[in-house]
Parts: sequence; C-alpha cells; structure tokens
Amino acid sequence: MSTDHPLTLQSTILGRTGLAVSPICIGTAAWGVSSPVHGLTVPEEDAVQLTLAAFESPVTFIDTSNNYGDGESERRIGLAVRRAGGVPEGFVIQTKLDRDPETDSFDPDRMRRSLDESLERLGIDRVPILHLHDPEHIGFDAAMAPGGPVEVLQSLRDQGYADFIGISGGPARMLTRFVETDVFDVLITHNRATLVDRTADALLDAAAAADIGVVNAAIYGGGILASWPRTSDRYHYAPASAEMLAAIDAMGAACERHGVPLIVAALQSSLRDPRIHSTVCGLVTPQQLDETVRMAETEIPDALWEELDALRPSRDSWIDD
Repeated sequence: MSTDHPLTLQSTILGRTGLAVSPICIGTAAWGVSSPVHGLTVPEEDAVQLTLAAFESPVTFIDTSNNYGDGESERRIGLAVRRAGGVPEGFVIQTKLDRDPETDSFDPDRMRRSLDESLERLGIDRVPILHLHDPEHIGFDAAMAPGGPVEVLQSLRDQGYADFIGISGGPARMLTRFVETDVFDVLITHNRATLVDRTADALLDAAAAADIGVVNAAIYGGGILASWPRTSDRYHYAPASAEMLAAIDAMGAACERHGVPLIVAALQSSLRDPRIHSTVCGLVTPQQLDETVRMAETEIPDALWEELDALRPSRDSWIDD
C-alpha cells in the first residue's frame, strides 16, 4: 500500500452540511466481480488496499451505492474499515438507497432494506450522507409523493441513520426540481459538467443558490476524456456526435501543445468550478489514487483554458436534458 503523498489537497466545505471533504472523491461504481459497463474487473484486494491507502491520504471522501457491483463495492469498503479498526475520524463515506434490482421498486420496504444491506456490508451503523439514487426511474412526482422514497429517506435521516440526505441522478432539469424543494443537503450529478458538456450549468447554479453540497461525477464522460489520442467514440455510454469527437480531438491536440494530458484538463475543469465541492474519480488501485492527487496539483496555463473554452462543442452535442 502506498502512503507516500507529498502533495496535499485543501479540503472544502460541502455546502450547508458543514462537512469538510477533499476536492477528490473516490468513485467505486466499477468495484464488482465484473463490470461490463466499465470494461474491467477489479480484484478485491486492489479495492481494499485502495481504501486503506485513502485512509492515510489527503483524499477523505468515498462514494458508493447499494447496487454498485451487486453490493461488492460496499462489501470491499467494509473489509477495509474492519482492517483499519473503523472509519478514520474526518473520513466521509456516502452511499445511496437503490431500487430493487429485480423489480425496480422504490417502495418503503425496499428503501429500508437497501439501507440495512449497505450498513451491514460497510460494517457501520450510520453514514454521514445518504442519497436517493437514480430517481429518474420513477420520476419526480412519484419520488416526492407521500409515502414515496424521498419521504422514507427523510425518515431514515430523522431516525439517526444519516446526518445529511442527498439526491443522485442523471437528467439535469429533473434534478433541478429536486434541488428547488430545499429537501436535500447534497447533490450528485454525472456526465453533465465536463470539459465538453455543460448540461448541468443551470442545475449547478440552483444548487449554489441553495447552498447545497455538489459532487460531480463521470467527469471523463465514460472514459473518452481519459486519454488522447482517444480510444473511444462513445460519450456517456452512447455514440458521440461527429462534432463532439472533433472537439475532443482538438482539445487533445491543444493539451499536447501545452504539455498537459487531456485527462488532467478534464479533471481540473471540474476541480476549478467554484460551484462544485468535490469531484468523483473512478479509481481501482492505490497507484491511481496517487496519480490522481498529482493530476489535481498539475499547473495548467490560463492560455490553455482559453483554448479549451473556445473549443467546447455546441449545446447540440451535449446531453442537454
């Protein structure tokens, strides 16, 4: 396990929660026995060692969910927690209530079982932040209805199982409606605030106005922004438009001219946004943790940011939902 972290990341306050979190959050969606969506398999011990390394690093925030890896993500974090003798003081684990994997139900019994399963796997009796995950599967009205999952989420918080509650989903306009209820303390958005896609701009403005903590995920658009020359033609797990691909190639070339890897610019485009408090990076080894910390500290000249802003594709190429 690597414990050599000469660089430091200044913590940020996660909106009105008051929680101090690192600007990088470890993403664990790929931590399963197999992860066909992510195109890789993460060995159990790699995940455990990564979590243990995080406990000794400047990164103090990890994101998981009941359904990540069919529960393997949480179980592996739990193994690390047990080896470490508990969660280190100041380290924040956030997880999510998930619909039934077979029936897609968000009913109250499923929501409570989701939490029970998560806490058992993690080996803890409560979490700092508990989110409702993927409410787009039932829609805003059903999620907010009396007896619905948001009401259950609030009840679980009031019973002491979480300090704060959040909403984690995809469509930006729908998430804005959730933000405007003033029920939630934290927001997770994904794929919609990246180097090439500003779909979430109005959502981020709404969250900032409400002093809601913002966590930005999938900043590499499903991997297409993680390397250049690019090795994919898919953004957000779907074929990218010709305009999007041309923009990414032009951005990659601009980054190369300035001696900055495209992945570094993609990461820092999120880190430098004052409306975003922490950025989820999908990591699978302690070495990737070290490298991500270093990428966060890499200096990028203003001239490159100006070029990248000018190269961003039009709204027609964004997810724009």
